[in-house]
Amino acid sequence: MNERHNLLLPILLMFLFALSRWPGLMPVNFSAAYALAFCAGVYFPRPLAWWLPLVTLTISDLALNLYYQSRGVDAFQPSQLLNYVAFALIIWLGTKLRPQAGWLNLISGGLVGAILFYLITNTAAWFFNPFHNPEYTRSLAGLWIALTKGTAGYPQTWEFFRNTLLSGGLFTGLFVGSMKLCEHLEASEEEQEPKSEDEQNPEHGQAKA
Repeated sequence: MNERHNLLLPILLMFLFALSRWPGLMPVNFSAAYALAFCAGVYFPRPLAWWLPLVTLTISDLALNLYYQSRGVDAFQPSQLLNYVAFALIIWLGTKLRPQAGWLNLISGGLVGAILFYLITNTAAWFFNPFHNPEYTRSLAGLWIALTKGTAGYPQTWEFFRNTLLSGGLFTGLFVGSMKLCEHLEASEEEQEPKSEDEQNPEHGQAKA
């Protein structure tokens, strides 16, 4: 990542990260958060790639809990703490790919990150909430219900997975495409810059024998 983007770009992306989590702004589980956590691992310098997304997640979680509590809803569940594990894994996945990796590899990484988030969070809901969700029996059948059907009275969890996967792929593609375009434009500008006299005449300035 170009030096001039080292601070501005991470701050802008974390603002989008937090904004995309605001209730009602997007369909349920359709968020830029998964893609931006992954891209933070790919593009942000260390250790900024780790602490900035996780701090943004913490602050936005506190804001969301205050928002729901002001409306008489206790939205916090202990299983939500595993969200941090899921996002940390997504960031870790991003650190395993280089910014110069192919577009398809980076998009695939963003999709894998979205799948990891869905599997971890829904498995946690199955494991930690058997009393709140009687359908989630401690069996493979109960886990299958948690991953596909979900709790009665709410949208089916496969719909959440669809939104998670679509948004992970879409926002990863948009961000990676933007970065690739910026790299191409910067390379073109460097090629068009006038060369110095020494570069134009390699023999110029060399001492004669």
